[in-house]
Amino acid sequence: MLHLRMIVPPGRTPDAVKLIESTVGTTHLVVLPGAARDPSGDVVTCDVAREACDELLTGLRGLRIDEDGAISVDDVGLSLSKRADAAEEEAPGEPADAVIWEQLTGATHEESTLSVTYAAFMILATMIAACGVVLDNAILIVGAMAVGPEFGPLAGVCTAMVRRAPRLAARSLLALLTGFATAIAVTTLFSLGMDAAGLFSREQLDGTRPNTSFIWQPDPFSFVVALLAGAAGTLSLTSAKSGALVGVAISVTTVPAAANAAVALGYGELGQMWGSVEQLLLNLLGIMLAGTLTLYVQKRLWGTQRGRWTRRGRPGTEPARPKPRA
Repeated sequence: MLHLRMIVPPGRTPDAVKLIESTVGTTHLVVLPGAARDPSGDVVTCDVAREACDELLTGLRGLRIDEDGAISVDDVGLSLSKRADAAEEEAPGEPADAVIWEQLTGATHEESTLSVTYAAFMILATMIAACGVVLDNAILIVGAMAVGPEFGPLAGVCTAMVRRAPRLAARSLLALLTGFATAIAVTTLFSLGMDAAGLFSREQLDGTRPNTSFIWQPDPFSFVVALLAGAAGTLSLTSAKSGALVGVAISVTTVPAAANAAVALGYGELGQMWGSVEQLLLNLLGIMLAGTLTLYVQKRLWGTQRGRWTRRGRPGTEPARPKPRA
């Protein structure tokens, strides 16, 4: 279940209440007239099944409550209520299959914004990967993959493609490209400094490197893994199973490829550099392609399922029987 809290202009409270009551999967409706001060208005709260939340949010935005009031959504960790159980039973489909597009857009908007923190994580992850590349240390490579924040902008691009949101797409691409370009530039300087200190050497980069040589030698499996990771990462976002994102992060060679390109650039190893860039672009393309297709399929399947449920008739919407005359 999800908990909605709204600040509603008094003149629109009846319409908001009517919308909530007519949406199957809602319960625990509370109206506090005049309780809000900034902005002023009525406070309306309710619980809603995850499957019905997107439809309800669309209707509330149609009432312009998000413009003149406020709407917030929180997860309900535990709800001991027979009415809540009944509301979840009435809602169509399964909670894990439902996509709350407003929540997804908000999450990807935050994660795909170019900020000092985002750039710092990208640079640090690439520098860690550079150490792993030179030392041929798989543990450092895995750690760098987990630290890298690049899946946020990638998810932002996928969401923008499906929702046709050009601003989100531009913001995500800016964060993605600027982040990698900055990380590669800083890591190149870092690798030159490590070489001057005697901690990096060309011989280490040109060595056999059985654990990390795959980073600059892309093959068809690189694209296949990127496709699988993109689909898995997108499903983890839409189903709120964020724990799967860690597995996605350590299954693709984006940050390590950028690090290998940076170190190779510092030593003038153009062959390794271009191989690493190819690996990076192949992974980014595969993730964005699979993520976009996954979201599109989810949108189509959920729309079809909800359409069938609507045609069958919503539970509890049977016309009332006329009362017998006295």
